[in-house]
Amino acid sequence: MTLKDKFYHYIQSLQDNITTALEAVDGKAKFKQDIWERPEGGGGRTRVIENGAVFEKGGVNISAVHGALPESMQNYFGVKDADFFACGLSLVLHPKNPFVPTVHANWRYFEMYDKDGNIVDQWFGGGQDLTPYYLFDEDAAHFHTICKKACDAHHPEFYQKYKERCDSYFWNTHRNEARGVGGLFFDYCKASENMKMNDWYNFVSEVGNSFLDAYIPIVTKRLNTPYNNDHRNWQEIRRGRYVEFNLVHDKGTLFGLKTNGRIESILMSLPPHVQWVYDHAPEKGSEEERLIKVLQHPRDWVNTSNV
Repeated sequence: MTLKDKFYHYIQSLQDNITTALEAVDGKAKFKQDIWERPEGGGGRTRVIENGAVFEKGGVNISAVHGALPESMQNYFGVKDADFFACGLSLVLHPKNPFVPTVHANWRYFEMYDKDGNIVDQWFGGGQDLTPYYLFDEDAAHFHTICKKACDAHHPEFYQKYKERCDSYFWNTHRNEARGVGGLFFDYCKASENMKMNDWYNFVSEVGNSFLDAYIPIVTKRLNTPYNNDHRNWQEIRRGRYVEFNLVHDKGTLFGLKTNGRIESILMSLPPHVQWVYDHAPEKGSEEERLIKVLQHPRDWVNTSNV
């Protein structure tokens, strides 16, 4: 079995495992499945959950697309007349309760070919990150601890390296703040003397398999927390910052739009209810203000002495 087939089979199974677990947590809504095809080659399996008891909106999508690399992406990668294959799983979950954080994850594989069909480049990428609206330090520490455990199984330096890349990548530069409390972000993971492509497959699949352990305990701990309209308003204002990042900075969104990706799947990540309040500032000394201060200065969440 080729590496691309192996990884595609993996994300198919992972999608099943994640959607089954999320439906069990929600207890009300079920994922709606949408099979689609890309005219230029390939397609995907989109699964969306809406108006649930826990999840207001969410998607767990897989895709495998291929064909000629569009000119805009040729310029981006600095190549000419190349073909490509890309597959991955991407998920975003927007819970209803403001005390339950939004979460995002993505695990992907990419190949590029010359005109004779030979692989000229290949790499893995991905990660997972947490975006709370009300900050519970122990939740952030739990999420990061699970991420570190997955990384440590493959290299002692991976967690710190990819944690810092996550803090850097998910940074709203026009707001001078992080999108959330981070997690992991890795890209262009290629074969080297120390890591063969199958080693990268093992690493990426381990991170993918850790997702439910990282997120579900947080959801179950917070889903019954009482909240009011003020909490919801703050959640929707912060969701606006989430939208800003995805539309202004996110490379995955750009790649989908530049390769004639399926727009409904690309914009699945956007929350259903959002606010943009002019010149909004949280009340001094409030939990809302504490969140902003933390987002302006990324923390070491694993070492509790620094939390």
